[in-house]
Amino acid sequence: MNPAKAKRAKKGIRAKSRRKSILLVAIAVAVVLAAAAYVYWGGRMFSPPGQRAAGSPATAAMPKADLQRLIGDWVRPDGGYVLSIRRIAPGGRVEAAYLNPRPINVARAEVSVAGNTAKLFIELRDAGYPGSTYELIHDPRSDLLSGVYFQAAMGQRFDVVFVRKKQ
Repeated sequence: MNPAKAKRAKKGIRAKSRRKSILLVAIAVAVVLAAAAYVYWGGRMFSPPGQRAAGSPATAAMPKADLQRLIGDWVRPDGGYVLSIRRIAPGGRVEAAYLNPRPINVARAEVSVAGNTAKLFIELRDAGYPGSTYELIHDPRSDLLSGVYFQAAMGQRFDVVFVRKKQ
């Protein structure tokens, strides 16, 4: 084989190898991004605001008595904030109040069910609370509400727990 042809053949092999490497890196990046998106949206407690997960609120999937266990006053031990759940409608709409210690407007409150887990979403809209949200799940064994508080004014998320207020 003449040296010029051999050189071109090597370049062709290198180019193919380089394209395969780039393709493999692109696939790896896509997989990582897909996994991150799944963890962020699919593995989270709630769908993005304005969207509903398939089948939610699914009050029929969980006995109504279990959802009704959420009714009552709940306190955040780290600050004394009170979440008062007054009523849960059949469609998943929740009548709730939030106190810090003064009342804060609850713009939206709803409950949904995934498997055997009751999920509570609360959106606050008031002075200092420009769309702050709670995404909580109820653990019936420990009778706790736990999840994430998004402080919209600061753009930060905090892990939180509410305990049932003793009567």
